[in-house]
Amino acid sequence: MTHPSDSLTELAAAYGVETESWTMDGEHLTASAESLIKCLAALGVPAGDDATNAESLRARADEEWRRTLPYCVVARAGSIHNVPVHVVDGSAVGLVVELEGGGTVDLAQVDQWVQPREIDGVLMGRATFALPQSLPLGWHTLVATTADGVHTAPLAVTPGRIDLPELETGRAWGMMVQLYSVRSKRSWGLGDARDLAEMSGLFGDLGADFVLINPINATAPVVPITHSPYLPSTRRFFSPLYIRPEDIEEVAYLSGPQRALVEWAAEEVRPANTRNEIINRDDVWEAKTQALEVIFAHGLSRTRQRDFERFQEEQGEGLQDYALWCALCEKNGGPELPPELANSQTPFIARQRRELAERVQYHCWTQWILDQQLERAQAEAKAAGMAFGVMQDLAVGVFPFNADKWSNPDAFAEGVTVGAPPDMYNQQGQNWSQPPWRPDTLARTAYQPLRDMARAVMKHAGALRIDHVMGLFRLWWIPEGALPTEGTYVRYNHEEMIGVLLLEAHRAGAILIGEDLGTVEPWVRDYLTERGILGTSVMWFEKYDDGQPRHAGDYRRGVLASVDTHDLPPAAGYLAGEHVTLRAKLGLLAEPEPVVRAAALRERDRMEARLAEYGLIGEAPTERELIEALHRYVAMTPSALVGVSLTDAVGERRTQNQPGTDQEYPNWRIPLADGSEKPVLVEDLVSNARLLSLIGALRAQMG
Repeated sequence: MTHPSDSLTELAAAYGVETESWTMDGEHLTASAESLIKCLAALGVPAGDDATNAESLRARADEEWRRTLPYCVVARAGSIHNVPVHVVDGSAVGLVVELEGGGTVDLAQVDQWVQPREIDGVLMGRATFALPQSLPLGWHTLVATTADGVHTAPLAVTPGRIDLPELETGRAWGMMVQLYSVRSKRSWGLGDARDLAEMSGLFGDLGADFVLINPINATAPVVPITHSPYLPSTRRFFSPLYIRPEDIEEVAYLSGPQRALVEWAAEEVRPANTRNEIINRDDVWEAKTQALEVIFAHGLSRTRQRDFERFQEEQGEGLQDYALWCALCEKNGGPELPPELANSQTPFIARQRRELAERVQYHCWTQWILDQQLERAQAEAKAAGMAFGVMQDLAVGVFPFNADKWSNPDAFAEGVTVGAPPDMYNQQGQNWSQPPWRPDTLARTAYQPLRDMARAVMKHAGALRIDHVMGLFRLWWIPEGALPTEGTYVRYNHEEMIGVLLLEAHRAGAILIGEDLGTVEPWVRDYLTERGILGTSVMWFEKYDDGQPRHAGDYRRGVLASVDTHDLPPAAGYLAGEHVTLRAKLGLLAEPEPVVRAAALRERDRMEARLAEYGLIGEAPTERELIEALHRYVAMTPSALVGVSLTDAVGERRTQNQPGTDQEYPNWRIPLADGSEKPVLVEDLVSNARLLSLIGALRAQMG
């Protein structure tokens, strides 16, 4: 590893590329010169020797002076915010805001002198204008009038914070569900939107205020289907895997033979619902595709066609590009497209759009159908009395060959992927193989990719969990070909990105929860609290410095608290030390197995002692008593939201996902079952004694 020079360190800092960091254990990490140069290259910045670094640093300093207005301005409502305007020194300039809802507001210039700067032989000056604190929330337009013309820039006025709605008891609880794993008798081998609607109604009747589901974003529409919900091909559109075909209105009007084709397709996969076998997404995809194509070919009534057209107009060019990408994946047998079709901007795309028009319409139609079914699920949740209803989950990134990058290649950095540095549960670090957004391009496009994504994912949801919320602050970039330990953090403009998310959440009537586990700078949690974004507390991770479990009263108020997470075994498996057994079997331990197992046993003993201290268990508690006590303990905390994993509630022991593995373990393919590995269906939940007992204990504790 080559230590970076002073000039390279200075250049990296100017672009938000960090040269050093600390692990959650306090270990100091220093980025190599090679890593810094590659990360800067991914931002389009030349770096290397001192002369190159100095030239790039000068270009960075000049950059904002070359623009009359910033690319965009994001300001908190009610706060003081100034806007710089660059003009030839001494020239007159005026600035107004054109409001989103109509009308204009003149801005007053602030008496604030800034040293002029020479740019390409011209002396440029800066005029500063103050935004009125009374501007309404929304996306407005800044309009600057100068001697050389009129210049515009987007202006987002965002909420200072969003707050939880008033709740009957001041707190709320809900279920955390891996939707794909929860089938009903009529499912097609995989949990779907109809199952979500049924569960939402059931859990609402039992007093829950939300159902948190795994990300349901779309993957490439060809087999093999990607298993991980956290590695989608788009974060804006959803997977047709979650459509219930027979719930589509047109099915009622199919001819007998057409309906038989739909039913035959279902019969191919429906028997899997009652078998405790690894979920086969490929079979489900092929069966649903057969059925959906029959239904699509039937056509729409005039009224339904108008509704479909309105949906397409709403979604705009983004939907058309996504649908064309899907059609191209089908035509070429996968998402790794040939160079002439590598992105939506190549000259060959217009012809493909014409030739594949019918297939493009099909993929637009599946999105419309799923939009309607998700709308129904949210309506069922609200009708059952849920305060929030469906809580969507937002993955941190996308698959390497993906629709989002294909549609908007300039938004993504080349030559790097996203991952995580080493931590106590992943001591070798992680590479998630996801291309990151470029922070500079996000600003240039007024955060359009973020806006589109947020609007889509919160359209039929009352809450949004943001996986790895640190990604709004910084991401661990790993140069291609390097180990996860050889990466470094790259900073994002969190003030602007979070402001944009808050504005979209406000418009959707949703709340935000950030998954702030792992290596998180302490000030980040304070910042999220200030903006009204809830954090995340997992009981097994809540410890004091000496390793003792945190007292219930010392948990944070502004969090979604739970016993465990999908990256750990359910409570029954964790208590049995199966997280150690599995990692040892897969070769993921950085310490000898006896050492790790002794630490796990010590962790369990300490937790049992804490539960006994609170009077939650007696001597020799059963597994069920222990699991209920763990949930009662979390219910005793001041945490605003409490989540219950459905796997815990039915006694499942198997891990849904083992970080650090791909094919070595059947991640994201474990069907919901009880402790004896007997499948648990949606219809079984209403009478599942273990689930009802746990929910009863939780509700009694919360009061």
